[in-house]
Amino acid sequence: MENWINELKEYLPDSQVMTELADRYSYSFDASFGEYLPDAVVQAKNKQQVVYILKIANQFRVPVYPRGQGTCLSGGPLPVKGGMVLDLSQWPSMIDVHPDDLTVVVSPSALTANINQAAEEHGLMYAPDPSSAHVATIGGNLAENSGGPRGLKYGVTKDFVLGLEVITPEGEIMRTGGQTIKNVTGFDLTKLIVGSEGVLGVITEATLKLVPKPPAVQTILAVFDNVRKAGEAISKTLTSGILPSKMEFMDQACIQAVEDFKSAGLPVHAKALVIIELDGHPEALKVERELVLKIMKRIGATETVIPQTEEEAARIWQSRKQVSPAIAKIKPTKVSEDATVPRSKIPDLIDRLQEIKEKYEVEVVVFGHAGDGNLHPNVLCDKRDQEEMRRVEQAVGEIFEAAIELGGTLSGEHGIGTMKAPFMESELGSVGIDMMKRIKDSWDPNGIMNPGKIFPEKGQKLVLRNE
Repeated sequence: MENWINELKEYLPDSQVMTELADRYSYSFDASFGEYLPDAVVQAKNKQQVVYILKIANQFRVPVYPRGQGTCLSGGPLPVKGGMVLDLSQWPSMIDVHPDDLTVVVSPSALTANINQAAEEHGLMYAPDPSSAHVATIGGNLAENSGGPRGLKYGVTKDFVLGLEVITPEGEIMRTGGQTIKNVTGFDLTKLIVGSEGVLGVITEATLKLVPKPPAVQTILAVFDNVRKAGEAISKTLTSGILPSKMEFMDQACIQAVEDFKSAGLPVHAKALVIIELDGHPEALKVERELVLKIMKRIGATETVIPQTEEEAARIWQSRKQVSPAIAKIKPTKVSEDATVPRSKIPDLIDRLQEIKEKYEVEVVVFGHAGDGNLHPNVLCDKRDQEEMRRVEQAVGEIFEAAIELGGTLSGEHGIGTMKAPFMESELGSVGIDMMKRIKDSWDPNGIMNPGKIFPEKGQKLVLRNE
C-alpha cells in the first residue's frame, strides 16, 4: 500500500492524499447502509490529476471509488474492497451556459441546483431536479442517473446529457457525444456511462441540454380518504391527455410526520395527498387546471386546494420536500427505497405495500413521484434491534419482488450500488447480468473501478444489520 500512496504523493499535494484515520472514516459511509474504511482518500481537482491517479491505481491494482457529496442512497461510493475513495467534490465548480445552443458545460463538482440557477438567468431550465439537488453534485447525478419530481414530464438525468469527458480506468481521456441534439455516430457511449455507477470510468466534464423555462406554473393539492383512489386519480390524469410536470404522492403517515416536524397546514385526517404541478402557457393552464379538478372529484377527492399565491404554492411543495427529514424523526433508522412500476400498477403496488407492512409488522410510509410510477417506500426501524432488522430485510426483499412482479424495476433513481445487487438477477436474468459483466470487463480489465457494486457476488444477500 505504501508504494501506491507514495507514487500519488510524488505528483499530488500531500493535502490531497489523506491517510489519517479520521479522514478515512469521514469517507467510509454515504446516505445508505454500511461502513467500509478506505485505505486512503484522494482528492482530484482537475482532469490531469484524475488521469495520473487512475494510471497509478491501474498499475498497482488499487480499487477506486469515485465520490461526490456522498448523498447516494444505494451505497454507490462505499469502498467495500478497501483501496481509495476518489473525492471529486473539491474540484473547482464550472458552469458555462451557452444560451443560444440551449446547453451548459459543467464540471463534476457543480451542484445540481446551481446549474439550474445559472440556466434561469437566461430564461432556461435544467429540468432534472432530485430532492438533494441543493447539496448533490452533477457528477453523482450522472453516475446514478438521478431523477426527481419533474421526471414525469421532462425525464431523468440521462435524457439531458449530450456529451461527456471521461477518464477510462487505464487513465486515458475519452469524449462521448457532443454539443448537438442529434448524434448517431457509432454506439451511444454517453447513455452507457450515465447510470453506470462509476464502474466504467470517471466523468470529468458534461455537456447538458437546457430547455426554455415555462412561463407559468399551477399547483393543485388533492385530498383523498382512500389510498387506492389516490393511485387511480394519478393514472386517470395521465391518460386524459394532460401531462403535469410533477405529480407527487404522500400517505397519511407522511402527512402526520410533516405536520409534527414543521407544520404546513396539511390535512392530517387525509389518507393520502396528491400534489400536482402544471406548467406552460397561462391560458393553457386554466384549461388543464379545470380538467384535473374534474378528474380528482370524479375519482373521489374529498377536497381540492388551489393556492392563491406563489408563497402558498411554495409551502405545499416545501411540505413534500420535508417528508424525508420528517419521517426520520419517527425512528432512528430509515431504509429508503425507490421501487418503480408501470403507472397503471400504482394502486396495486400500494396494496402490496400495505400487505407487506402487516405481514412483517414493520412501519412502512410511502411517498414519491407517483406520476412516473416511482414510489419511495420507507421502512422505519431501529438498526440496534437485530430482530426487527431481520423483519425489515424480509420486508424490503418482498418490496423488490412486488415491484418486479408488477412489471416494474428495482430502482427508478437511487441506483443499485450494494443495496439492490442481490436482486439484480430477478429483474435482468442471468444472461442480462452476464452481458453487463462482459462490458465491465472489457472497459476495466483490471477491475479497479468501484468493485463490489451493481453485480451480485455469489451468495450475496441483503443485510441491514451486523451479523
